[in-house]
Amino acid sequence: MTVEREITAITDLAHGRRLNPAAVGWSRSPVFRTAISGWGRTKRWEYWGVVTEHFVVGLTVAGLDYLANCAVYVLDRATGVETVRSGITPFGAPGFSDVPGDGTIHAAAGPGSSRVEIKIDDDDNAADRITSISVRATGLQVDLAVRRQDHDSLGVVVPWGEKRFQYTLKDLANPVTGTVTLDGAVRDLGPGWAVLDRGRGRWRYSNVWNWGAGSGVVDGSTRAIQVGGKWTDGTACTENGILVDGRMHKIGEDLRWSYDVLDRAGPWRVQGERLDATLTPFHQRRDLTELGVLAVKTWQAFGVWSGSGVLDDGTSVSLDGLVGWAEESRNRW
Repeated sequence: MTVEREITAITDLAHGRRLNPAAVGWSRSPVFRTAISGWGRTKRWEYWGVVTEHFVVGLTVAGLDYLANCAVYVLDRATGVETVRSGITPFGAPGFSDVPGDGTIHAAAGPGSSRVEIKIDDDDNAADRITSISVRATGLQVDLAVRRQDHDSLGVVVPWGEKRFQYTLKDLANPVTGTVTLDGAVRDLGPGWAVLDRGRGRWRYSNVWNWGAGSGVVDGSTRAIQVGGKWTDGTACTENGILVDGRMHKIGEDLRWSYDVLDRAGPWRVQGERLDATLTPFHQRRDLTELGVLAVKTWQAFGVWSGSGVLDDGTSVSLDGLVGWAEESRNRW
């Protein structure tokens, strides 16, 4: 078990290119100013993952210093058909916000027919609490309205050293509506949930991570789980928690992951002293990218969670029926 400091005041993530030691810890809301000066090994991204009755949608805007990437993934749950669009611009620099709670960004990457444009209008402090997202790519449009709930998120600053560190913010269980337009045919998403993954930091070249999330309503209450692993090992920081009716219950423990990436129907199990949860997949995605110095291999299973977790006061809660995903990603970037 780890003992992590909860940070409640606005705090600078970095001093120039070096980690601010006062930022190491976790928060229930976006409190970190994420400006990082200079060039080299700095990674920034906004990722939204959406699971609804009819579709799975994943969209990314990423700046990796030496390239910009805008990408969108759409799974039609009824047919199992995947649609992927990805645009890359060498040495592109998307204009990410470093203001706590604001993920607004308008970005485009890729030439000609490979161009992908993503607009995210997002401000945690806005009165309407709606994040509007639009994606435009060849033969594909996605329009989302994410209703940001007045609940805790989970922000964690993970230190590998003063020159290598990462801030991650996970915002779970946000109701989403919208449409997907494929080759001119407009489809409604159906009811579902959206999860934000915001990243700002300076990374090692080679890394491996696990990530899992699930959202839903169980026994009349809104619940969610956020679990991670491998990339945080040895740092005394974790990105694990259970959200129940707006309250984040932080799990300061390195969890055990069990799964087989080659078994598309196999379970993904995550265990610890306060959590025992299993994702049963309805679809597994394999994403392989090789671009010289950049290589990404991701196995992502979408499915339904079952199991239970223990809250801060010792109460056990069911996690049966949460929808989401679990993944392993191996990266050289």
